[in-house]
Amino acid sequence: MRGTDLERVHLIGIGGAGMSGVARILLARGAAVSGSDAKDSRTVLALRAQGARIAVGGHDGAHLEQLDGPPTVVVSSAIRKDNPELVAAHERGLTVLHRSDALAALMSGRRVACVTGTAGKTSTTSMLTVALQHCGLDPSFAIGGDLTAAGSGAHHGTGDIFVAEADESDGSFLRFSPEVAVVTNVEVDHLDHFGSPAEYAGAFTKFLARIVPGGALVTCVDDPGGERLAAEAEAAGIRVRRYGRTAPGSSGDALLLDHEPVGTGGRVRLRLGSGDEHVLELPVPGEHMALNALAALLAGIELGAPVAELLDGLAGFSGVRRRFEFKGRAGGVVVYDDYAHHPTKVAAALTAARQVAEGRLIVAFQPHLYSRTRAFHREFGAALALADEVVVLDVFGAREDPEPGVSGALVAESVPLPAERVHYVPRWSDVPEVLAKLAEPGDMVITMGAGDVTVLGPEVLTELGRGEEPGPAEDPAAPETPAP
Repeated sequence: MRGTDLERVHLIGIGGAGMSGVARILLARGAAVSGSDAKDSRTVLALRAQGARIAVGGHDGAHLEQLDGPPTVVVSSAIRKDNPELVAAHERGLTVLHRSDALAALMSGRRVACVTGTAGKTSTTSMLTVALQHCGLDPSFAIGGDLTAAGSGAHHGTGDIFVAEADESDGSFLRFSPEVAVVTNVEVDHLDHFGSPAEYAGAFTKFLARIVPGGALVTCVDDPGGERLAAEAEAAGIRVRRYGRTAPGSSGDALLLDHEPVGTGGRVRLRLGSGDEHVLELPVPGEHMALNALAALLAGIELGAPVAELLDGLAGFSGVRRRFEFKGRAGGVVVYDDYAHHPTKVAAALTAARQVAEGRLIVAFQPHLYSRTRAFHREFGAALALADEVVVLDVFGAREDPEPGVSGALVAESVPLPAERVHYVPRWSDVPEVLAKLAEPGDMVITMGAGDVTVLGPEVLTELGRGEEPGPAEDPAAPETPAP
């Protein structure tokens, strides 16, 4: 990395999904990397094993001294301006980059594919990455979740392609210049940053201007926001590739003809343009995942990969951690975990879960952000009603301070199910026992949200399996382990 300002880099909050990806690629390219995080984690331990120097337990300006020489400091939007390390970096006159600027620098010299949208970014980016890997192209990639097979969400590849999940939540996706831009959908979200639905939608219009000359937009035209973008892109002279159930079927488009649930996955029938039909056996459930696969297929074609090999790669896609991730089986109950934290994502995940659940569907939902809970509690309630039993935790505030009158109770009160089937459980530690008492043999429990609800799965399994061992987490079809 000689000749750049990324030879020595300190990342504040290095254990986060996005920040750790940047760190992995920097380390692979020979940079000296340090960082800090609130606590140790599997991610932090892995980065240390790669050579990163990481301080845990709190933030302190002294952590900037871990490298031999002054570093460039990288932050995400989650880092507050009064963070002691960030304050110290400014006082010392160090270069401070937003994560997206650092990632954009790492993309330099490569053909870039960016995947963005309100929902489906991580899964679509992951599918595209796995499909390209199957084609032998070895792309670099940065994804907001860990691939189940690889165990990592970032990689420095030997090929000339860089695949990235482009985060729209803070407008940082406008730092990238993709050759292929995938927009899965455009719905209202992140009003804490954008202020209005119009400003949020307008950011995607600005994103079109970031596509390099000769590049392409891939978008889902089942979504009104996607169809609007397609029209705007064509008016600007940008090549557009449409996909969906309503795609016109013209050259370069992908039409979803049918999706049939099969086991814990689905059989997808599709047509490319006006040509041949193809059948894709997709290992992950849900029509929304079938649409994500079509987006990945079109993006891969735009990058020059052969159709047959892309389809083979998608058929081998084993999922992403925290996206309908199987956690185990105990007491005749299967437990999954999902990152869904927007009403559309919640509805899609529960619809897919319903297709594979043998018995009742029980969801434990943790709202993410006070601003999002205030804005969308009614929509969350409607989406959660797709389950048979609903447990609502209190809000995971993340970067936000609490708001008076905004709690998980707002969501619970908005679920249009009989009161005895909706449970507001504000104490996080009470949730595993509540879920275990609600669940019966044959049921499916799914923990859901972008916060620390993800760590509940093992505790739920412990409660369910009193007197027996939980089933192995790597095998959804594993039989129950008999009680000793």
